[in-house]
Amino acid sequence: MTDLHSLALESFHTEQGAKFAPFAGYKMPIQYPLGVKGEHLHTRESVGLFDVSHMGQLLVEGPGITEALETLVPAALQEMAPGQIRYSQLTLNNGGILDDLMLTRWNDTTWGLVVNGACKHVDMEHMRAMLPDSIQMNYLDTHALIAVQGPRARDALTRMMPEAGELVFMRAVQTTWSGHPITLSCCGYTGEDGYEISIANTHAQELAEALTTLEETTWVGLGARNSLRLETGLCLYGNDLTIETTPIEADLLWSIQKRRRTNGGFLGADTILQQINDGPPRKRVGIAPADGRTPLRDHTLLKNSAGDEVGEITSGGFGPTFEGPIAMGYVTHNMSTPGTELFAEVRGKSLPCTVCDPIFVQQRYVRSL
Repeated sequence: MTDLHSLALESFHTEQGAKFAPFAGYKMPIQYPLGVKGEHLHTRESVGLFDVSHMGQLLVEGPGITEALETLVPAALQEMAPGQIRYSQLTLNNGGILDDLMLTRWNDTTWGLVVNGACKHVDMEHMRAMLPDSIQMNYLDTHALIAVQGPRARDALTRMMPEAGELVFMRAVQTTWSGHPITLSCCGYTGEDGYEISIANTHAQELAEALTTLEETTWVGLGARNSLRLETGLCLYGNDLTIETTPIEADLLWSIQKRRRTNGGFLGADTILQQINDGPPRKRVGIAPADGRTPLRDHTLLKNSAGDEVGEITSGGFGPTFEGPIAMGYVTHNMSTPGTELFAEVRGKSLPCTVCDPIFVQQRYVRSL
């Protein structure tokens, strides 16, 4: 793993008993002594801590930045208030998704972006090529990003950072902790209430140690992060979202606000708006095996009763909270109605399965206080 980048907290995670594996060019904690299932359940019941510093944190600023960003994403940004976060996608001319990301509006000339670790350098090249020269883009590789997720995250973190108790889902504030500047955002990718904290690498271990002392917390690796997001129907870029997948096929119409659905003005708008009006050729759905036992893994083919291929699993595994196999994938639009019976090709056999809602465990975001 000598060719992999190390997170600033690698030695800290080693002391916590982490097992590492390559991910997005980094040496990443995959699990800790509690194990993937234990970490997953602890996050659902209490508070999980995640080092997601491999993600790309960007600060983009300059005159006309809001209008310029709207040419790259289908989300409506001009209506957003300072401190508001919005989920969107970097789209391409074909309507496909280069990456999905979070955008935070700080003021009329400054935005914060968080993009996926495996895509961040391609994303930055794309944005630099598309944005006006007057826009500055700063890659905050000097900062760590730690997520604090779970039903008790709000109470636990508020003891350390009183501002946490005042934030609702998809809101952020720039403040300080223990004298250090931080960005505190109420968001995450587990389906639970929680936060992400951006802090300079030089102070990241101090923050990690303080979070570890909270009685509710345990460290969680990428293994449980994957099962947590899958249970709550959240997409993983590279699996469920690709340059060949449109936001409408991915069932992400909710992330495109009304003005953008009407006026367009972003890359791939012709294709995306046509699919909004006419329906997409395929759709992301949940898939549940009829026997309630057999996991359906990534790339499992899906067929109809006549044996014709109609789709494929893009993410699949076992849901510890759901207590059963969970999966999502894409099927032709005419086969996407919940309750439709399909057949999954598993080890040479056709396993009956059913189209369902991709949210197997309900999301529990705090949207109001």
